[in-house]
Amino acid sequence: MNSTLPAHESKTKILDAALHVIRAKGYSATRVEDVCKAASTHQGQLLPPLQIQGKRGERAALAAAEYWTSRTTALFVASAYNDASVIPDPVDRLLAYIDLRKALIQGDLPDFTCLVGTMVQEVYGTHPKLARPAANSIAGHAATLVPDIQAAMRERGIKQGKQGGFTAESLALYTQATIQGAFILAKALQDAAIAIECINHLRRYVELLFSQPKSAKEIL
Repeated sequence: MNSTLPAHESKTKILDAALHVIRAKGYSATRVEDVCKAASTHQGQLLPPLQIQGKRGERAALAAAEYWTSRTTALFVASAYNDASVIPDPVDRLLAYIDLRKALIQGDLPDFTCLVGTMVQEVYGTHPKLARPAANSIAGHAATLVPDIQAAMRERGIKQGKQGGFTAESLALYTQATIQGAFILAKALQDAAIAIECINHLRRYVELLFSQPKSAKEIL
């Protein structure tokens, strides 16, 4: 029996291995051999699908970042917080998003931390070809939260940027700053519970931020 995987399955297996290894060791410390070992394959199989070039396999890392963005985008798009027919209130949708991010903190540190967040911390000043896609992945994900934040601000009568206020875009980015920072602290202290507590604080902050009544009638 031929045990060779089809090309697309082999590539997916290798990319999944790259996600794990880079999140565990960081981009700079990851070697082609590490990814091969994690994928239970050999270097000859790794070269064609990922087109590795250079000492650190920049193209492989780019492919991993693109794969990560595609996979995580699909996960979030399919989640209930994106469905207004399931969760009509935009604040509740935003809170459901935060709850989902907390629920995803499972397993060991490499299992739940962010690939592009891990990469950009290392390469922002040295590998612009990697830093840009990583930054775009984080900012692009934040942008998906903007419509719900805008809707929540309208319903609660919050004007953007007025009298020390905020914008939907800045709050969306702040959610990612908190989540990425939570991952850094979890790594530094070797404790996933720290990340969970940070995200709990983020939820409390958002609840307080939108605690105004929906309409003047609710005040009367």
